[in-house]
Amino acid sequence: MNKTLLITLAALALVGCTAKTNPTDSRLKQNIAPRCNAYDSSFVRITDVIPDAILEIRYYSTYNFVGARIDGYEVPMALMTRQAADSLRVVSDELLAQGYRLKIWDAYRPQRAVNHFIRWAENLQDTAMKQVFYPMVDKSLLFEQGYIYAKSSHSRGSTVDLTLVDAASGKELDMGSPFDWFGEESHPDYKGEGLKGKGERDDWQANRQILWDAMLRHGFTMIDSEWWHFTLADEPFPDTYFDFPISW
Repeated sequence: MNKTLLITLAALALVGCTAKTNPTDSRLKQNIAPRCNAYDSSFVRITDVIPDAILEIRYYSTYNFVGARIDGYEVPMALMTRQAADSLRVVSDELLAQGYRLKIWDAYRPQRAVNHFIRWAENLQDTAMKQVFYPMVDKSLLFEQGYIYAKSSHSRGSTVDLTLVDAASGKELDMGSPFDWFGEESHPDYKGEGLKGKGERDDWQANRQILWDAMLRHGFTMIDSEWWHFTLADEPFPDTYFDFPISW
């Protein structure tokens, strides 16, 4: 049985499962594929494939732009499609030889988590984390400026948010802005000063380039608003948005 047929049969099986959630938000097109089990052979735990990866799953914690644990994050675990995880392992091996480890903030993201983001963004009164993540952006503009979307490539299972850590010191490299910073400093083409101040621009730009070069060389693509966000170009489920929770 060829690879294309296997993927097609797997997708049909997934669509046939009973949904635990029923998204009704008018922003959503109903192309959501729930799953009966937490994950099967199509998805893997990243740390099973890349034991050296460091996990800091922000949406399992309250330290994120919402300020609460996000729906669907039942355990602090990172999942990806097997194809994406295998490609990321090659990236990790290459960077480890250069003295760096990968730190992962998010990978597969259930559609229910994206729905949580939408509800939060529409509640303009909730600005608890504004000073930490979006001090210079009016919350009413988050949709308009492209910080919040009704669908995310993360829900297709082959996208990852990550950074680099110095393997010797364990210190996270400066990338010019923190993860999930809503501002121009997060854009890959940003040429100004990093958020840590003057005199550090060359360092953080060089750090970004190390990460980008490795990810792009091994089949991942970027977007124009987040330096940390990468999607496998040849992703196995390009049109499917999964909604199974992240659990053991």
